[in-house]
Amino acid sequence: MNVETDSTSRPLVLIVDDDEEIRFALRELLLSVGLDACSFGSTQELLNADLPERPGCLILDVRMPGTSGLDLQQRLVANGNTRPIIFLTGHGDIAMTVQAMKAGAIDFLTKPVRDQALLDAVTAAIEKDVAQRAAAYQVRQHADRYARLTPREREVLREVVKGRLNKQIAFDLGITEITVKLHRGNAMRKLQAGSVGQLIRIWQALPATLQGQQSAYTKG
Repeated sequence: MNVETDSTSRPLVLIVDDDEEIRFALRELLLSVGLDACSFGSTQELLNADLPERPGCLILDVRMPGTSGLDLQQRLVANGNTRPIIFLTGHGDIAMTVQAMKAGAIDFLTKPVRDQALLDAVTAAIEKDVAQRAAAYQVRQHADRYARLTPREREVLREVVKGRLNKQIAFDLGITEITVKLHRGNAMRKLQAGSVGQLIRIWQALPATLQGQQSAYTKG
């Protein structure tokens, strides 16, 4: 595996094809437009590789010795790996195309492919991966900030995002309105929410496992 840079921010395209000439040609094309690329002769080579955590995409052949490109896609999806995939094959059909696209493939191209068509697909795939990573990072930030809330602050937050008034929350929780306002203010500050609307958006972005956590507090 040859990678041109160790930078963690530069996109990296992973090529998996059992045809050495095609791997070389694809890698040279990507390098010619300033994209880092590395190639593998089989899906198992890819799975065994110690890859850097960088944005990018996969270019997969469909039919290869051992695990096929479609099988690899299913495995990655099952493991929660959302790296975008472009299929490039000389043996495609409608059924394969439908299967790949339903599973989230960016494109399904047939060999021989025009250079620009492939580069356009790679550009779209990288843009999608960058956006996905940015969104995931934002969710992790929200989750880290949410972890700093006290149990009571979380309880008040859950009621606020339901649209309930301070006096309703105070009655249900057996506390004063002033205390509710204090907890709400602390929650907004810790979550870095400038408004109730932003607070609701942050709440909606939190993983369902956090939203479903129950407070240890009971009324009174």
